[in-house]
Amino acid sequence: VGIEIPKLEVRFEHLKVKAEAYIGSRALPSFFNFFINYLESILYGLHFLSSRKKHLSILRDVSGIIRPCRMTLLLGPPSSGKTTLLLALAGKLDRDLEFSGRVTYNGHEMDDFVPQRTAAYIGQHDVHIPEMTVRETIAFSARCQGVGPRFEMLAELSKREKAANITPDPDIDVFMKATSVAGKETSVLTDYILKILGLEICADTMVGNELIRGVSGGQKKRVTTGEMLAGPAKLLLMDEISTGLDSSTTYQIVKSLRQFVHILNGTAFISLLQPAPESYDLFDDIILLSDGQIVYQGPREHVLEFFESMGFKCPTRKGVADF
Repeated sequence: VGIEIPKLEVRFEHLKVKAEAYIGSRALPSFFNFFINYLESILYGLHFLSSRKKHLSILRDVSGIIRPCRMTLLLGPPSSGKTTLLLALAGKLDRDLEFSGRVTYNGHEMDDFVPQRTAAYIGQHDVHIPEMTVRETIAFSARCQGVGPRFEMLAELSKREKAANITPDPDIDVFMKATSVAGKETSVLTDYILKILGLEICADTMVGNELIRGVSGGQKKRVTTGEMLAGPAKLLLMDEISTGLDSSTTYQIVKSLRQFVHILNGTAFISLLQPAPESYDLFDDIILLSDGQIVYQGPREHVLEFFESMGFKCPTRKGVADF
């Protein structure tokens, strides 16, 4: 009926992130270091002493584009700046870091809107309320985040369908109406997310923590992913979501995310550590980071050809992502 689902393109230009940190034995968490550091910070504030911290560059002038309707994979060795780049795009960088550069969503600067309502950042660490069940956790997250523009879009869709005398598929119609209604205790969307993430078997088990027995580590990681999928965010920024998961489960999650991105015009930027070849093949674009700089950015199909032109040939029977 002529309604176009909104798309989101993210651009980042000349991003530089620097940190100040103690190095060597001064960085150790000891009582002596704590008191010396505290005393030094007071003297530094009074301009009696220069800072003993060293400047470290995390991101060094990186620029790029995350395109809508395409799955983008972020690869790189540990400490290459992957998490910092994802946090910078989500607008969640630590205030102690020195940040410069420009990030835009569809041409809009980060100060023009609330990026946390548009982007969902899924971190490496699982932080949950241990006494809540898996179903309650995802349902609570969905109710907190709301339905976004889904309700207005559905109202406009119904109006245009009636005008054009179109009868929609009953299953799709029921699903769309159910996912556009906010404030319900049980939601079709919650059940759908539990199903695609394989959490149905532990849906009524408490999440748990170190003191309360709960779901396994792999299931907890999937709950963290499900919490963010329940919201209306158009941009998914996922940091090492495969930690603690087997390659088969990772493949299933990435495959379901691929369908979300391609069908609903979503934008996904996902960091994975050593993805299996099957999961790697689901992505459209690759960004390779090394020591805070972008080594390659472009379509997945051209990455081997690019490195061969640079003199690096992938050995036979070796995974492209590992290479």
